[in-house]
Amino acid sequence: MKQWVLVVIVALGGVLPGQAQIVKDYLHKLGSFIDSMSVKGLDRRYIDAPQHPWQLIVRGNVNQSILSMKAAGELEGIPYTAQPYLKTEPSQYVGLWAGYRGYGFGYTVNVGGDKGSYLTFGATGGAYGLNVRIHNFENDHPDFNLESSIIAEGHEEDWQEVQLMNPIKVRTVIADGYYLFNGKRFSYAAAYDQSVIQKRSAGSLMAGAMYYYGHVDYSNDLNGDLVYLMHGLGKVKLWQGSVGIGYAYNWVPARGLLVSAMAMPMLTVVNKIRAYGFATNVEQLAQDPMFDADISDEEWDEWFYGHLRVTPMGSKTFNSGMTVNFDARLSVTYNFDRWFINAYGQFNNFRYSHQHTSGHLNDWFINTSVGLRL
Repeated sequence: MKQWVLVVIVALGGVLPGQAQIVKDYLHKLGSFIDSMSVKGLDRRYIDAPQHPWQLIVRGNVNQSILSMKAAGELEGIPYTAQPYLKTEPSQYVGLWAGYRGYGFGYTVNVGGDKGSYLTFGATGGAYGLNVRIHNFENDHPDFNLESSIIAEGHEEDWQEVQLMNPIKVRTVIADGYYLFNGKRFSYAAAYDQSVIQKRSAGSLMAGAMYYYGHVDYSNDLNGDLVYLMHGLGKVKLWQGSVGIGYAYNWVPARGLLVSAMAMPMLTVVNKIRAYGFATNVEQLAQDPMFDADISDEEWDEWFYGHLRVTPMGSKTFNSGMTVNFDARLSVTYNFDRWFINAYGQFNNFRYSHQHTSGHLNDWFINTSVGLRL
């Protein structure tokens, strides 16, 4: 056995260095290819590629998601509208981003506000770019408005903020790509991942496409009362595909300083919703003597939520039709030697509707970062 082990070790000793050289050569060719693509066709009077190709960035992120859903109907013949707002408090995230010539990954974790995390991926070239952002979070205190005569006078404010027994779980995926018509003199990467440097002011018309996926789930037994008010809707999945034409401008007021702005209205051509229906026993519990019993709030909550149930009833997929969304971004960057600092913000608006249910998602974030080129 010892002889066989020795033979294997000797064999690996001869093979691994050769394999390591192959991998090294491949990475060198890949790096050279990316280097050439990052400066191919650029007007070097306007855009310059730093000598050091790697970017290591420490990021701080503040963001807020506002999901509005609206349902209209009747309760025992009385009309009402329910409009729950899943409006998170501005949340703080801290993380890292690492990339080579604009190709990289980032991950941030929550340090304040909602419970969640961000995973980002970016790939930017001279005239094109692709960015993907995945956000997972939970919220148990959405703002809630209920306009109806079923609410006793003087108790309207009781519905302005609700503490859910089980949090609403949200996952969003936003992927956007763009093409610059003036990629020779204008760089999107200079403003958002600092893989190149914009030396002179320039702007560009740009074409963009965006994919959005959203998953909102509050179908837990403890949220049966919310499910009931939403006509049995307890979970929603959204898919949207949008295209648009916008304009971006890089302003260089002084050496090393860059201010960039972009605005793009987008036409949503794919707008699909999958609605998951649930039955609840809210009406049965409302007929129980305990519902109007003279007991404390704590005792009532223990009884009501201990007996509340949500039962899946299937799902349906609907096409919501075309709508107009909006994408806007603003960035400020300062480069000095191998270091750079940056702050940028982005705002997205997504809309959907079907029959008595409609809604929109406003999603914004602000990143601040300090980076080093290696």
